[in-house]
Amino acid sequence: MTAPRRLNEHAAERTRGSLWHVDAGWSVFAGPLAHNAPHAHSTAVYLAGLYDTFRLRIGNGAWHTCRAAVIRAGTTYEFDVSGAPLGVLYLEPSMGRAEVFAPLMRNAEEVDGALVGSGDVALMRNLFEQRPASDELHDMTADALAFARRHATRALEPRISHALGLLQNAHSEPVSVEQLARTVGLSVSRFQHLFTAEVGVPFRRYRTWQRLRTAIRDAAGGATLTQAAHAAGFADQAHFSRAFRTAFGAPPSRGL
Repeated sequence: MTAPRRLNEHAAERTRGSLWHVDAGWSVFAGPLAHNAPHAHSTAVYLAGLYDTFRLRIGNGAWHTCRAAVIRAGTTYEFDVSGAPLGVLYLEPSMGRAEVFAPLMRNAEEVDGALVGSGDVALMRNLFEQRPASDELHDMTADALAFARRHATRALEPRISHALGLLQNAHSEPVSVEQLARTVGLSVSRFQHLFTAEVGVPFRRYRTWQRLRTAIRDAAGGATLTQAAHAAGFADQAHFSRAFRTAFGAPPSRGL
């Protein structure tokens, strides 16, 4: 029989460093944060206070206190967790939209287009505490997403789905909107309009997000920020830092 853990052991867990894992269709962050200024992601996100509630604000609306939330791609929001650990699951549009996360929520209400309430925090708390190997982390998260995705109701438009696959596989190689539009048989203007409607953010913003994912993956794997930035196609570390702050509402030093 396992002995109960003492309070100081729980406190030690809460102050552990950050965890990042970048996978093909999703990314996971779990770690202590403070106040992240208003920002908008290029994917749907699921936020979970690993041990406590946190404060959340959608756009210019009122502040809310919650344990979990689902934010749609392109929605501006900010949060304050006062140094406590927060878990964030980023879902690539090829895997689904924000509705995929709905089964993970409990007692949720819609607030300015977001779902706010309580939810299932066990997965990301376990990842934060246990730090499993990459393969095990992948399997744990994939199982949770497979359960949630069964409730998704609308597939991505096939031409945009194909373009996303090409863009995600390009990594740091430059891929222009003209190339992708031509590949899927659309005019540039029609492609950009359809891309924004399907993904939730414009093409250029999502392309920057893909570069950020590549840089985060490399930095989490041990590369310096400068090495990771260059490998992902950023001009320098300063360029990467600006893009990171825009995407996350905080400098990379706080999350990496």
